[in-house]
Order: sequence, then structure tokens, then C-alpha cells
Amino acid sequence: MKELLSGFRSRLIALERRSILTAGAYEGEIRCFLAWLEGFRCSGASGPAAPEGFLEEALAAADITVLTAYLEERRKSISSRSAAKAVSALRSFFRYLIDRELRKDNPAVVLEMPRRSFRLPAVLSRQKVETLLEAADITKPLGIRNRALYELIYSAGLRVSEAVRLNMNDLFFSEGILRLKGKGDRERMAIFGAEAARWLKRYIEEVRPVLAGSAHPRALFISRRGRRLSRKGMWKNYALLAVTAGTGSRLHTLRHSFATELLAGGADLRQVQELLGHADLATTQIYTHVDVSRLRESHRKYLPKLGVS
Repeated sequence: MKELLSGFRSRLIALERRSILTAGAYEGEIRCFLAWLEGFRCSGASGPAAPEGFLEEALAAADITVLTAYLEERRKSISSRSAAKAVSALRSFFRYLIDRELRKDNPAVVLEMPRRSFRLPAVLSRQKVETLLEAADITKPLGIRNRALYELIYSAGLRVSEAVRLNMNDLFFSEGILRLKGKGDRERMAIFGAEAARWLKRYIEEVRPVLAGSAHPRALFISRRGRRLSRKGMWKNYALLAVTAGTGSRLHTLRHSFATELLAGGADLRQVQELLGHADLATTQIYTHVDVSRLRESHRKYLPKLGVS
């Protein structure tokens, strides 16, 4: 299994040009699939150990019935969005097995892609975002770093993965822009505002040298040990900040709030698409639905007798 997964991951990155994050997600899904074939559930409950050579035989015999049974089991514990990723992972995995001459066909190509449920992204009002950002304890070095980090994510509409990968040489203060690597390693530029610039300068001048010590990390945002701040670290610190502020939001909510504020302020949908780094305009259009839902809430509040549904 280890050899199969390692080769599969390499193929995803080298041939299919998948991002490291996507490759990791697909690898994890296929690990679940292989464990399921061997009689182990992904949740950790195990069955009897599979005999040697069973996995190769099971993969050679796997057909649409087997794949459908696996997906039905997975759908009990994952969302429709994750189920769609599972189908994509299986399609890629069987292409890999064909390359290795372990299969002659790809049974996953006939799997139907699950319809994703439509769910509006959660957003915060500008006032709540300000309350959250001001909850950072700026009497402490890490509080200043966190304030700078989340100010930047909100100001530029960054993905967490983009913020993690930022290096010092990706920051251009005079122009107020960032050089980013987004999904699929696509490079783009993002704009940040004066407030984010103010906190970034304070972090870089006062805090980052202390955290870095004698090391010379390339990363813009670093941990107390002087290493690149991880996605997990960013999420954890934000969760604590959200509890302190009483907003109860997730970190990606800052990106959603950024996009919604732009559209509410009159920005063109294509401009918002560019700023968010979306490859498809349809992805950006979800924020128009968020804006409409806000209008409906206001209508119900101020004109309840008209009964708009």
C-alpha cells in the first residue's frame, strides 16, 4: 500500500499537475479506499487482516459495483463536496494503475459525480471583522503577528494556503501588492490596504526579528520557534481569537467577507474574480447570492408587512 500511495502522489504532482494540497487529499482518499478493500473502515474500526497479495487481486477485480459500494459507505460520513473529490481521486488512481499495468481499464470513469449541495458562505459584517481583529492581544509579540496576519488575509482576500506560502520577497510595500501562489500553483498578484500595511510593518520591524533569532527564514509569517507558520497554526490561533471576540467564525470567513464587502461596495464581478484568484467566474458568483440574502434580511427587518420571501 505504501508503494502504491507514494507512486500515486508523485503522478498527481508530476503528470496531472495537481497542487500539493490536492495531491495530499487524493492520497488520503485512496488510503481510505485501499483500507476499505482490505476490510478496514476509514474511521478506524478494523476487520480481519487481509492475506498477502489480496490487495493486488482486489484492485484487479474492482468494478463499478465495488466502487459504488465504497462511495455509498463514504457518503455516510462526508459531505457531497467531499464525495465529489472522492470520485475524482478514484478516477486519477485507476489511471495510475493503468500506467503501472495493474489494470487495463478505468471503472471509475462511469461513476456519476455527486451534485454539490448549494450552501452560502458565512460572512462577517465589517464591524464584526473589526471587533475580531481588535481582539488580538497586541501587548504580546504573537498578538502583533496575528493581527498583521489576519489584517492581511482580510485586506487581500487570501486563501489560508496562500498566506502560509508567503515569503518576505513576495511583499511589495511601495506598490501595496503581494505575489502569491494560488491553487494549481498559479501565480497572481493581490492588493492590500493601508491598515494591513501598518500592522505588517510593525510585525516585521518589532516582532519578526525576535521570533527569527539567529535564523534567516524566508517565510513572512513565522512561529515562536522561527519556522514557517503552518496552516494548522493559523487556524488554531484564529479559532482562539474568534472565541475571544465572540464571533464564532472560521478563518476562511475573512476571505468570504472580503469578497462580499467588495460587491456590496459596487465592485464589478470580474474584478472580484481577479482579486480572489478564481479560475472560473461561476465560483465568484456565489457572492452575489450572499449579497442578495443580505438584502432580503434588511427587507424583512425594515418592511415586514410586504412579506418578501
